[in-house]
Amino acid sequence: MDKKHQINLWYAFIAMMLVLMFQSWWTTYKNVEPIPYSQFETYLKDKKIESIEVKENTIQGKFKEPLKDGRQYFVTTRVEIPLAEELTKYDVKFEGIVQSTFLKDILSWVLPVLLFFGLWMFIIRRFAEKQGIGGMMTVGKSKAKVYVETDVDVRFKDVAGVDEAKRELKEVVDFLKDPKSYGRLGAHVPKGILLVGPPGTGKTLLARAVAGEAEVPFFSISGSEFVEMFVGVGAARVRDLFDQARKSAPAIIFIDELDALGRARSSGPMGTNDEKEQTLNQLLTELDGFDPSSGIILLGATNRPEILDPALLRAGRFDRQVLVDKPDKSGRLAILEVHVKKIKLDPSTDLEQIAQLTAGFSGADLATLVNEAALLATRRNADAVTLQDFNEAVERVVAGLEKRSRILSEKERRTVAFHEMGHALVAANLEGCDPVHKISIIPRGIGALGYTMQRPTEDRFLLSTQDLENRMAVLMGGRAAEEIIFGEISTGASDDLQKVTEVARDMVMRYGMDTDLGNRAYSTQRQNFLGQPAGDVAEVSPETQREIDLSIKSRVEAAFTRAKELLGGHRSELDEGAELLLSKETLTDQDFPAIKPIAERRENAAAE
Repeated sequence: MDKKHQINLWYAFIAMMLVLMFQSWWTTYKNVEPIPYSQFETYLKDKKIESIEVKENTIQGKFKEPLKDGRQYFVTTRVEIPLAEELTKYDVKFEGIVQSTFLKDILSWVLPVLLFFGLWMFIIRRFAEKQGIGGMMTVGKSKAKVYVETDVDVRFKDVAGVDEAKRELKEVVDFLKDPKSYGRLGAHVPKGILLVGPPGTGKTLLARAVAGEAEVPFFSISGSEFVEMFVGVGAARVRDLFDQARKSAPAIIFIDELDALGRARSSGPMGTNDEKEQTLNQLLTELDGFDPSSGIILLGATNRPEILDPALLRAGRFDRQVLVDKPDKSGRLAILEVHVKKIKLDPSTDLEQIAQLTAGFSGADLATLVNEAALLATRRNADAVTLQDFNEAVERVVAGLEKRSRILSEKERRTVAFHEMGHALVAANLEGCDPVHKISIIPRGIGALGYTMQRPTEDRFLLSTQDLENRMAVLMGGRAAEEIIFGEISTGASDDLQKVTEVARDMVMRYGMDTDLGNRAYSTQRQNFLGQPAGDVAEVSPETQREIDLSIKSRVEAAFTRAKELLGGHRSELDEGAELLLSKETLTDQDFPAIKPIAERRENAAAE
């Protein structure tokens, strides 16, 4: 029996009780005659009363013969006997009055109930909700947010930069709109589709766009909302969610952050049977149990596919994975065109240049960038957002906010200036390096005392040995400049050392770029979208491990030597650029042509 029918039965029961109470009251009112106590004594002396019932405050009785109006019963209020005798002597009509305690009696029952109810509502219930317990009667109910057809206003045109993913999901929309024609050749849509990709690439937005295009109910829930402290609650919520979806079919069930629910189960000798495993088992059962022709599509999203249970990814469950990756240059341009519609953009702003400058940005990063640029333009009371605002916004997103309140000593400023100019000159004088966009010695973010920003000219998916060695030399350019100028090194290159060591380690252990160690990988890289190391190091002998360490060390030292030699040949430019940087604090290639790419300088020289 559903909830609606239960409520109707309760209404009927309450109405019936009210009718019976009214009927009882009306019967009593029609048959019982209330009389004064003095009248009662008169009836008593005249022997007209057949029987009485004496109570604490009243006397009820029955007449021997009914009165003229047909009433045979009476009721009167008791009066103290001595006083009654005195009043009777003087022929005074008197009656007893019982002080009404109805309100007092009601409050004595109602107030404690209200007190305990208020205690539950404002203290116990809130505490239970914070602890994840919720209402005891609804603990097994699904917490999915249900959006009907008119609630989802997102369409595919609102999602840019993921054209391949949209093409994959287009057939889901076609199936939900017309299941019969879609299955005319016997094919059926996959039961489960898993959207995988880095954070901020638009997985949730894409799922909403599918529901918006198909115009079907959209059940949205996070994986963490299935699991609570009570054992069995998660499994009950999975069942309830699929029951709701079946009643609303065709519909879409979207489980965000699926890794919170579908983490790989333990395979240890002891085994486990915790709440998460029971919830996952119930989800696997539901995936096996429903027929895709019924019009239910299960969409999942995660940025940690490497930790999902293999049973969840097998054919017949989440049997299709759609990669929602970070956009390339054309994708970034399309995303920017979507977001700039919400702001007042200067007509001269070149969005393609912004797309070129934002390599590696996700869709969420670009949305933040556009908003940050609009805020910067607002602060300076501009009429529209310009390219200058976007450049400043990129620096804010990449390097953090300016920390002009962080006062550096003169020696520290000089060290930072030569350090950053060392990076820039090495990058400018190596073939194939990304051009230097800006150099600054203004502290930004948490620990950056300065930065050198390079602007990629294109999206690159393959890097050669020469490319990686150039990158290592650029990273070591700052430390090399410090040693050339000051004869000593500082702690400013700590982040550079970490990055250059990672590049050298990958060259040796992952890419097989060391001829002595051979064409072999000593580390495997699992699919990981969170930017954290997820590699497994193969078992190697101590001798091989020593060779790996020596190879990494020699590559880092070679990069440092190469950067030092290059800067030694451009010492005058290093001094001139650092002094200019100290005076201006921020430089571009227009301010100091020596940091332009070497190929561009050659072309300019040839043209002259």
